[in-house]
Amino acid sequence: MKYIFIIYTSILFIFLPIHGFTQETGTPGKGEGILQFLKRFERTKPEHYTQFMELNKSKLDKNNGLRLGVKYTLPPMNREGNEPLFGEKLAKYTIESDELKGACFYLVSGHGGPDPGAIGVLQGHQLHEDEYAYDIMLRLARTLMSKGAKVHIIIQDAADGIRDDKFLATGDRETCMGDPIPLNQVQRLKQRCDKINTLFRKDKEAYRRAIFIHLDSRSESKQIDVFFYHYEGSAKGKHLANTLQDVFNKKYDKHQPNRGFSGTVNTRDLYVIEQTLPVAVFLELGNIQNSRDQQRFLLNDNRQALANWICEGLTQDFRHYSK
Repeated sequence: MKYIFIIYTSILFIFLPIHGFTQETGTPGKGEGILQFLKRFERTKPEHYTQFMELNKSKLDKNNGLRLGVKYTLPPMNREGNEPLFGEKLAKYTIESDELKGACFYLVSGHGGPDPGAIGVLQGHQLHEDEYAYDIMLRLARTLMSKGAKVHIIIQDAADGIRDDKFLATGDRETCMGDPIPLNQVQRLKQRCDKINTLFRKDKEAYRRAIFIHLDSRSESKQIDVFFYHYEGSAKGKHLANTLQDVFNKKYDKHQPNRGFSGTVNTRDLYVIEQTLPVAVFLELGNIQNSRDQQRFLLNDNRQALANWICEGLTQDFRHYSK
């Protein structure tokens, strides 16, 4: 391993290869506060300050000030990633932090290819489960990747990308990472489990989780909340499902305080969470037949909110196991 030292009058930078990125350090000038110090290194966003405090909390003085002669770790500059599956407009994304560095996710949207999954109807438009689950899954993938996570997108559609439309156009182009999706249900489920397990055996991250995203189909009058399922013998799966439920509970308390949240955590005999090697959770995001639940999927802001909340739960679970 090579170390490169670049010395200026009062600044020392050290660049070390850390998980494919560089970690930069510097020493403050006389009388320089944290904001001035960060500005000198072009770290001017609020998240840069937050990251700096977390990285250097043991090096600051009792007033959270900088000490002369101390070498401080700088938060990473925003880096760019590129994922064509997100669509032309959103393919490029900013890696805003390394908050999820060391985490690996296998994201699976339900059904796809020849199987549209559950179908709802609104204003003459068919609502296909696979299209809405796929859009939410892509949004989740992009959010996780912006926090430095490794993400495997198992079900893929090269044409769709992230869409803001209310009524998502339907199609059968989805593949399992390039392979045609079988019509037979058992073969279809086995295919995605085999793909996940092959990747799992190659990945080296200590924290690896599989997330399955679905929409339910019940009677039109049945409004339901998000349900979380885990494998009966998995303590870590149960912890993740409970963490996700807790996040959703708090979000509903904040945004719809008079409504309450009734989504539950349960075990369920599901092929995909039994047959995958990584810890897995299965999410049912609502009833595609119910007019109120439909608003959870039809509005692009709501689809993004679902992705953000799931990401928050995954982040909390990652922190728990990274202590």
